[in-house]
Amino acid sequence: MRLLLDLLLLGHLTMVTYGHPILEAPESVTGPWKGDVNIPCTYGPLQGYTQVLVKWLVQRDLDPVTIFLHDSSGDHIQQAKYRGRLQVSHKVPGDVSLQLNTLEMDDRSHYTCEVTWQTPNGNQVVKDKIIELRVQKVSVSKPTVTTGSGYGFTVPQGMRISLQCQAWGSPPISYVWYKEQTVNQEPIKVAGSSTLLFKHAVVADSGSYFCTAKGRVGSEQRSDIVKFVVKDSSKSLKTKTETPTTMQSPLKATSTVTSFWKWTTEVDGYSGDTSAEPGKGLPTFSIILIISLCCMMVSILAYVMLCRKTSQQEHVYEVARAHSREDSNSGETWRVAIFTSDCSSEEPSSQTPGNDYSDDPCLGQEHQIIAQINGDYSRLLHTVPPDYELLTTKDKSTW
Repeated sequence: MRLLLDLLLLGHLTMVTYGHPILEAPESVTGPWKGDVNIPCTYGPLQGYTQVLVKWLVQRDLDPVTIFLHDSSGDHIQQAKYRGRLQVSHKVPGDVSLQLNTLEMDDRSHYTCEVTWQTPNGNQVVKDKIIELRVQKVSVSKPTVTTGSGYGFTVPQGMRISLQCQAWGSPPISYVWYKEQTVNQEPIKVAGSSTLLFKHAVVADSGSYFCTAKGRVGSEQRSDIVKFVVKDSSKSLKTKTETPTTMQSPLKATSTVTSFWKWTTEVDGYSGDTSAEPGKGLPTFSIILIISLCCMMVSILAYVMLCRKTSQQEHVYEVARAHSREDSNSGETWRVAIFTSDCSSEEPSSQTPGNDYSDDPCLGQEHQIIAQINGDYSRLLHTVPPDYELLTTKDKSTW
């Protein structure tokens, strides 16, 4: 019978021990003087258990004093000393850790985390944990340098970027940024804060930088040197668009035309001087100029051929006009013959049968007109080109 009672008591104790939420917290936490500290306190939520009250207490002399209280009405800071410096997180269920900012030396003490739950049967269960808070003056650590961009320490020109210097220790911590110079020259100071900002990074900003951190305790600490590089976007684009070659371009002879003007063309962000070095691509302006010159030459040749064809046609027209003139001259010859016949009919008795010579004025005028017409016709024949001699011969036969 006694054994049965012992088993029932053991089962009840097991249910009480393992049936409630378990509060977890470290035994001690160390925070930096003038710095911030987080005092962890968590539990695993259980179904049926509802959190109704959270308290944080601090040991003063012999009695604990409540400094924070959270209930159904919200958060309540009980001590004026902690207002603005204390807060408890409620973002994650089961996390009731205490965040204490700007630690002072008198904040060293034992802090108690106390949580109250309501059980499924309506009862309340209270659990607590005591954590020791230690505050010490911590010398500043070696600072590290980071950037706020995915480019790292190599960025394109014109980008807004900042370098961050971070160190851990008792605040306040003062930061100074330096830029390395050439050999045997002291680094120059470029900023007096933890952030080195470049509003519009330029190539001249490239160089080696480092920062220093100094706290209230310990000596000044210096970061590693970082190499900051600002790339010229126009030059990088030019390098991509150029095609390296060891052969001279066959259009090199035309570069003398374009180099006279000293013009520069920009195509899709690429700047190309017309006086390009051997091995580089021919500028677009030179190609356009060559094409324009070729078109002009073709136009001039077409115009010359057209003019020659037109002049030949005009020459044919001149020959036709000459033939018309000959026709008119033949008409005049017939008219002269008629005139001669008239003259002979009027004075037949004045001729002498046995003599070829005559002083008749009509016969003298006839010979003069015929001689003039024959001379003009002879000169015309000498001026007509050989291509048209056949046409002239045919016309004479018809006369």
